[in-house]
Amino acid sequence: MYQNRQALALGSLFLLLFTFILLIILAFWAWPKYKVYKLELDGIAALKEAEWSKQILIEEAKAKEQAALMQAKAKVTLAEAEGKATIERAKAEGQADIERAKAAAEANRIIGASLKGNEEYLRYVWIKGLQDGNGERIYIPTEAGLPILEAGKAK
Repeated sequence: MYQNRQALALGSLFLLLFTFILLIILAFWAWPKYKVYKLELDGIAALKEAEWSKQILIEEAKAKEQAALMQAKAKVTLAEAEGKATIERAKAEGQADIERAKAAAEANRIIGASLKGNEEYLRYVWIKGLQDGNGERIYIPTEAGLPILEAGKAK
């Protein structure tokens, strides 16, 4: 029984040693293959990362281009709106000038109509204006169309 145990222990020791040597041989065989496999996976990962980076740059460029186009369209729209507003303002100012001119013409017509046939009043206003003059020179045209110079010179 003791020999049986010794033989069993020795057999177990050989089996253990054989397994250990087999594992070492397997490791020497598998390690280079694993390194190649790992490098391949690392390369694939780097390639994917580069593709994603490239795609991100492309998308960023597209976004910048779209933003630039949108800004340009906004500027054009703003310029068109400002142009239309300027045209409308000019039309309104022109219409206001026309209305002012109509009002002035109507006022002149009314004044002219009220002064017709009022020669005495006009002469009175003219004389009053002459009396209120502060050293003004008045040139009165004569028959030949030449004024009498220095007539009624203020002292």
